[in-house]
Amino acid sequence: MQIVSTNIAKPTTIEWNGKKQTTGMYKNPTDAGIYLEKEDVKGDEVSDRKHHGGIFKACYLFSEDHYDYWKNLYPNIAFNYGVFGENLTVKGLDETKIRVGDIYKIGTALVQVTQPREPCFKLGIRFGTQTILKQFINHARPGTYIRILEEGFVKPGDHMLLVQAATNSLTTAQLFTLLFSKQKDQSQLALIVDNDAIPLKKRQKLAAFIKN
Repeated sequence: MQIVSTNIAKPTTIEWNGKKQTTGMYKNPTDAGIYLEKEDVKGDEVSDRKHHGGIFKACYLFSEDHYDYWKNLYPNIAFNYGVFGENLTVKGLDETKIRVGDIYKIGTALVQVTQPREPCFKLGIRFGTQTILKQFINHARPGTYIRILEEGFVKPGDHMLLVQAATNSLTTAQLFTLLFSKQKDQSQLALIVDNDAIPLKKRQKLAAFIKN
């Protein structure tokens, strides 16, 4: 896997349900690379701290491999890297292969795969239609958030090198599907509820679906 673009955002004002709010969704490439800090990317706008940023969502990765799929659906959108709100656009990132808890070296940073991105209305605003939320869920290739075990600098051309593979875990794609499934797979729940790469609150919500 290789980093093809590093992206950050300046504050952008949007309107939703008659209210104006600031977002960091509108990211653009930066040739200089980015610095991954413990709770966010240095210099990147994180307006909604309740749902973005923090230890388990310090940086968002999206696969370059999926861009063509979305270009076919939305031919009138300007598809610059960062259009999905990702900090790192990664060639070769495959959500069916990376696992929650995997540890990677990227540039000088050491990171851990945490949880898939769950789409919200801001993605819909970015693409001009809330229909994309259901499309995003059905496509089930959501990219992944990471937590930063060791802060460091990442630039285009750097590779994601697996340092330690997670054991007894789910792939990012499996977890994403599990989150949105009405009927939760019990064996998958058993594998994921004790995985400390996922925030405790999310694990507790998933644990409530375990049948005794």
